[in-house]
Amino acid sequence: MSKGSLEKFRLDKKVAIITGGAGLLGIKHAEAIAEAGGIPVLWDINGELAQKESLRIKNEYMVPCLGMQTDITDPGDIKNALERVTAVFNGIDILINNAANDPKVKGSNDQIMSRFENFSLEQWNSDVSVGLKGAFLCSQIVGTYMAVHGGGVILNIASDLGIIAPDQRLYKQPGLKEEEQPVKPVTYSVVKHGLIGLTKYLATYWAHKNIRVNTLAPGGVYTGQPEEFVSRLTNLIPVGRMAEKDEYKSAVLFLVSEASSYMTGSTLIIDGGRTCW
Repeated sequence: MSKGSLEKFRLDKKVAIITGGAGLLGIKHAEAIAEAGGIPVLWDINGELAQKESLRIKNEYMVPCLGMQTDITDPGDIKNALERVTAVFNGIDILINNAANDPKVKGSNDQIMSRFENFSLEQWNSDVSVGLKGAFLCSQIVGTYMAVHGGGVILNIASDLGIIAPDQRLYKQPGLKEEEQPVKPVTYSVVKHGLIGLTKYLATYWAHKNIRVNTLAPGGVYTGQPEEFVSRLTNLIPVGRMAEKDEYKSAVLFLVSEASSYMTGSTLIIDGGRTCW
């Protein structure tokens, strides 16, 4: 007997690794997994915070949950973490590549160095290493495990800025010369566009191994940003506001569950309509 539509969203006893799991959206992805009966595993460079959040989720949602300090730029660390997960839970069903360096535009003197003309190779390597190399390595190592053990789901978390370029006018500050103006750094767009390319590659590469791979491209989340910035940004969004922290949870659940069983290699854009303009 086939499952009903709502039943397909259930993730009972499905094990889901979330990179950057202790971050703003990583925590929300983990909560979405837990709400559907799944088992979230939080991989984060901040192991203490990952363990703290995993304990909270375990107590709040009454599901097993594990927080682990994991360096996703280190293949050996990923392999060791995967071995621990499979030893504890006897498998892995879902990988959410969510980790990235935080590219907030701050407007300080240091922000001058984020302009393209001044952007350092060191910062480029760091951002690409976490956001893109990390997703590649986790997909390679965890995905290979999935391919050998019957399949799974990989979800890459990109951004609306993986679809369009940053509008640098959003960050402009009065009284500063052009060469001093803060900007969204080049690596943010490169990493997010790259994740969409990785999705398409893996979706076709592993389709015969029962592995589905998709991308979520969320818009900006309101976290108390300055009023002027929020006003500028919301003028670019047809629905007239930024996203709330919980508004992507249902989309994540759809993309990692059987509800999206015929979807692979695709990008789900949820940005309040911003990329329509």
